This record gives sequence, structure tokens and C-alpha cells, in this order.
Amino acid sequence: MTSESEPARSGVQAADTVLAVLETVAYAEEPVGVTQVAGAVGLAKSAAFRHLRTLLDRGYVVQDPTTSRFRLGPKVFLLGRLAPSGHDLATTVQPAMREARDASGLGVLTTTPTPQGAFVLATVPGTQAIDIGVRVGSSLALHASAQGKVFLAFGPGGLLDRVLTAPRPGFTPHTITGAADLTAEIAGVRTRGYAVAPEEVLLGVNALAAPVYDPQGAVVASVALVGSIQHIAQEPDARLVRIVLDLAHRASRLIAGSNGRRAGI
Repeated sequence: MTSESEPARSGVQAADTVLAVLETVAYAEEPVGVTQVAGAVGLAKSAAFRHLRTLLDRGYVVQDPTTSRFRLGPKVFLLGRLAPSGHDLATTVQPAMREARDASGLGVLTTTPTPQGAFVLATVPGTQAIDIGVRVGSSLALHASAQGKVFLAFGPGGLLDRVLTAPRPGFTPHTITGAADLTAEIAGVRTRGYAVAPEEVLLGVNALAAPVYDPQGAVVASVALVGSIQHIAQEPDARLVRIVLDLAHRASRLIAGSNGRRAGI
């Protein structure tokens, strides 16, 4: 016998899956095939094709008749145009990100908080001979990334509580997984005003992040410099700290200015 809650669960799961399929197509650097989508989402090829077929029929993806690969369709771009203006945080902070890149030579990221992690919204590549990049649309673990630590330190109080009661995978031997250690780390971030995550997600890589606030004082994003541990040490150079804090301050001002223009100020 089927309980009343089962249809609701399956409906939510189906919606989550089709959105995951759409995001896989959206974040791919080139058109993707059914096999790629199935592997990325964890579906059988037949199931992935059914979801893609639905999105195709609704205009959210289009299929190349020669290669049979999928890319975003016109409905997605229409929704983007219909969205209220002035909410494109990534575009708003781009000038400040480029200036921070020029001053540091390092890659710059803007991320926004989600329940799953720190969502990478925009990137500006560094000028080093070997650049460390992070893909737009990827999600960084809250407990193991500098950006995630910023959200745990300065975001809603319940966010840290949720992370402390959830599994915290260790990505490298340097990932902070213990509840007491993570609590102490976040207290340090609040004191310093910035976060680092030396080799906590990937060996040899570090990030230096600071919070970005909206006019109401809520954290809406983090901005970060990303580079090798050689360029961003465990105890980062004071010059880099100034660059990322200045970037965060300017990004907050740009967001406030964008909100003022939208309100007709």
C-alpha cells in the first residue's frame, strides 16, 4: 500500500533530477551527450534521455542534429531576460574582481551561499604562468573551503550548527573534520575577518576569502584569491590580505550602489 507521503517524495526527487540534468548541460564547457549527462547525474542512459527529452520538448535544451549533443535552449535565455534587473551579482562585482586579479596576479572567485556549499558564481583567471582555476557552477564544501568558512562565520547562525551535525568528509589530510576543531577555526575567521583553507580541498592549493554584505548587513557572497600554497601561504602575506579585504569592501559598495539604482535613488 502506498502512503500519502510517497508521491510527494518521488515528485520532489524527479524535480531535483531534472534540475540536475539541466545544470549539467548549463555548466558544461561544450555541448554534452546522453552518456556524459547520465554519468554526471548518476542515472541510467535511458533515464537521462527521458529527462533530456522533456527539457528538449519544453525548449530548455536543444539538440544538435549532427552530433546528437545537447546545449541550453531559448527558454533558458528567455527566463534570464525576464528576471528582475540588478540582481546579477557576478556582473556587478566583475570590475573589482579584475582589479584584485591585476594587483595580486592570482585567480579571483565570487561565490554565493547555498545549502549544499559555496556556489561558484564568477571567476577571473590569474596572470601566473600556471593558473589554478575553479569552474563556474561548481560547489565548494562549507567546512573545507575558505569561501565556505566565510559563510559559516558570518552567515546565518543555523548554518554552522547544521554543518557541525552533518558528515564532514576529509578531502585531504589537512581538511578540518572534527567538530571542536572546526568550531575553533570559525571563531578565528570571525576574529580575523577573512578565511584560508590551505590544502584542505586539494593538495598544493590555498584560497583567501572575505565576506561581501548587502545594504542590510547580510552576507550575500564571498570573494577570494586562489592560488598555489607557494603564493598563498598558510599565514597569508599582509599585502594579499589587504587586497582581498579591499575587494570585499568594494564589492559590498558596488552591490549597495546597484540596489540604489534599482530603487531609483
